[in-house]
Amino acid sequence: MPNPPDHGNAPPATGREWWRDAVIYQVYVRSFADSDGDGEGDLRGVRSRLPELAALGVDAVWLTPFYVSPLADGGYDVADYRDVDPRFGTLADFDDLTQRAHELGLRIIIDVVPNHTSSAHAWFREAVAAAPGDPARSRYVFRTGRGPGGDRPPNNWRSIFGGPAWTRLKRPDGTPEEWYLHLFDPEQPDLDWTSPDVHAEFDDVLRFWLDRGVDGFRIDVAHGMVKDPALPDLPEGQKADLLDGSVELPYFDQDGVHDIYRRWNAIVASYPGERALVAEAWVEDAPRVARYLRPDELHQAFNFQFLTAGWDPAVLRRVVDDSLAANGAVGAPTTWVLSNHDVTRHPTRFGAGERGLRRARAAALLALALPGSAYLYQGEELGLPEVTDLPEDALQDPTWERSGRTERGRDGCRVPLPWEGGEEPYGFGPPGTRPWLPMPPEWGRYSREAQRGDPDSTLALYTSALGHRRASIDPAADLAWIDAGAGVLAFTRGDGFACAVNLGGEPAELPAPLPAPRTRVLLASGPVREGAQALVLPPDTAVWLVPAES
Repeated sequence: MPNPPDHGNAPPATGREWWRDAVIYQVYVRSFADSDGDGEGDLRGVRSRLPELAALGVDAVWLTPFYVSPLADGGYDVADYRDVDPRFGTLADFDDLTQRAHELGLRIIIDVVPNHTSSAHAWFREAVAAAPGDPARSRYVFRTGRGPGGDRPPNNWRSIFGGPAWTRLKRPDGTPEEWYLHLFDPEQPDLDWTSPDVHAEFDDVLRFWLDRGVDGFRIDVAHGMVKDPALPDLPEGQKADLLDGSVELPYFDQDGVHDIYRRWNAIVASYPGERALVAEAWVEDAPRVARYLRPDELHQAFNFQFLTAGWDPAVLRRVVDDSLAANGAVGAPTTWVLSNHDVTRHPTRFGAGERGLRRARAAALLALALPGSAYLYQGEELGLPEVTDLPEDALQDPTWERSGRTERGRDGCRVPLPWEGGEEPYGFGPPGTRPWLPMPPEWGRYSREAQRGDPDSTLALYTSALGHRRASIDPAADLAWIDAGAGVLAFTRGDGFACAVNLGGEPAELPAPLPAPRTRVLLASGPVREGAQALVLPPDTAVWLVPAES
């Protein structure tokens, strides 16, 4: 295994912690860029496209798991946390990618998956081979079953992917014995965080990648890991749902997770260069999220309340206010996110077709104008919609089979990216590459090549927005709402910037202090009309305004 390189070329500290207002681009490695034509994206492919992300104007890149894995759940089933799966490259490829990113001024965030391992992990193989009560089993959640002969699971918990959350082991001769917990797929056994071995292992994993120059970690299922030790049954009919933080569950958002993050905070703080920890925490509300962001815990958490707010001005304003207030109370920045690898792409959520794209473009300007940090999911800068008609025989998300083929899962937002050309693989891989998920015949019109020369393209909108965000919005300026009438969200950030979004069904005239003679349009998500005394904002449109003299 090669030694970690010296990453002395990491982006320099700026005086303001970089994650407080960074724009972070999520790369789903398997679907980003394929360098060798095997149909799956890889680290060399990512490295080759980093200049285009730098040109887009993002500050950091978050890589989804590239570790050794059977890919039962897209790499979130990790068999070896300290190596790269051969399908994605080598540790040397990772080091080259990190070095190139730092040369371009980009930071690198990687996933860490601490709630569960792969069933192919050496620890779990050892546990399966051991007898009940053996210390090897203490690293996972093993229990005896209920009822005669222990034939029923230890409790009634359900897998997030459908079906029971428990699987029973059998001896080689077929004799049944203990059950193990898996909140996700059976190939993803849950770790037992009461084990000192588990704590020590992840301390070392963090250090391994910090030594290789990573700038932070996105923590998968950050509200998981710690379970109520009584393992109580759920109320009858209660559904296990990762994406619904409004329900109290005995295996999510338990107080013990905060002790883990205090320990991790101390580890990353011992490294130079402002390393950051980011939580994927689907919890009840903004104050519960903020508990993860206290000064001695994590640095950011995804704002899933914003992601799920829909196209509703009252809900969006409430989420913005609640998020800023809760995070401000603990001195933490707020993040804004519209899509990721687990949810339907937002152009489709917002209505599909042209209306969905108009709303998606407007939502992007809203998110990028708000105080804090923003996350972009690969392809949203191209306006990519959800692929809703993948052939059933192409579906690979475990939800498809676990749900009895009733829920299609997340493959529709994971279709590989189009880069150039008029036919599959659209530059995702070399000519003749057959992508791991089929790419639609209309994918060519969304490609970077097709949009690059079009000033009205979604790519041009995102590129302009990221440039103006740096140049025209004071990151330290607070948000102040403006009463702009029903259906319109409008606010200022200091004296030099305003944003307005028309979420209603009719054109809206923007009131003072936004009259046309005193301001000019810096950027708009669609056509706007400047009247003599007011700016007329069409439905599903956002605009950024700056003083006329600027």
